[in-house]
Amino acid sequence: MVIRWTYAFIDRPAGLLGPAARFWTAVTGTRMSEPRGERGEFATLVPADGADPCVKVQGVGSGGGAHLDFAVEDVERFTARATGLGARLVAGHDGWAVLASPGGQSFCAVPWQGESVRPGVVRGGRLDQVCLDVPPSRYDAEVAFWSGLADGWHASPGSRSEFHVVRPPAALPVRILLQRLDDERPHSAHLDLACADVDEVRAAHERLGAVVVSRGAHWTVMRDPAGGTYCLTGRDPATGGLSGRP
Repeated sequence: MVIRWTYAFIDRPAGLLGPAARFWTAVTGTRMSEPRGERGEFATLVPADGADPCVKVQGVGSGGGAHLDFAVEDVERFTARATGLGARLVAGHDGWAVLASPGGQSFCAVPWQGESVRPGVVRGGRLDQVCLDVPPSRYDAEVAFWSGLADGWHASPGSRSEFHVVRPPAALPVRILLQRLDDERPHSAHLDLACADVDEVRAAHERLGAVVVSRGAHWTVMRDPAGGTYCLTGRDPATGGLSGRP
């Protein structure tokens, strides 16, 4: 099944959607669309450079994280492919569907609207990855599911033993990283930005109201003004890969 476009969804508490949108529009060089949905809970971050959007925000009841939307030509066929691989249909809507992976990660299938132009790098960084944080007991099943979901995507072990990368064709803007957690806790997801210089991007984000949570070897965990965590990672913003790797 061919996926035509990918969206990273920023899920934040509905009462904090304003601060979240202000921060993420600044970070991604976008403007927020008019809210939509029954409660005004959805909005798209529209690139200033005329490219097609690939990031959206959603107000949720509590907590906050991320999920993926896959834009396809045939939502019903994609849903059948996903459920055949072990996903569960959570809700069917008029023309789109909410699903959950075998490990419980929510994602959506939506109609492709002709999106094709990937946004550029903004101030040395690009929001280009949704990281799925998977408990050990479900990791192998999740790797198998996400690796087999779409035609033309390439799955391979990551730079560390707890990582597995699922890379889309080069024209698509958002890729998937699976991370095996150290302990058994609920499945979750967060956003990753590829940064030419992590410290430089970190400083810019701090000026916009984000705070540092922790630092790793090649990444920094941040918290945005709405309380959601995300990571700045030392990867090539153009390709998404580590130095010398795709």
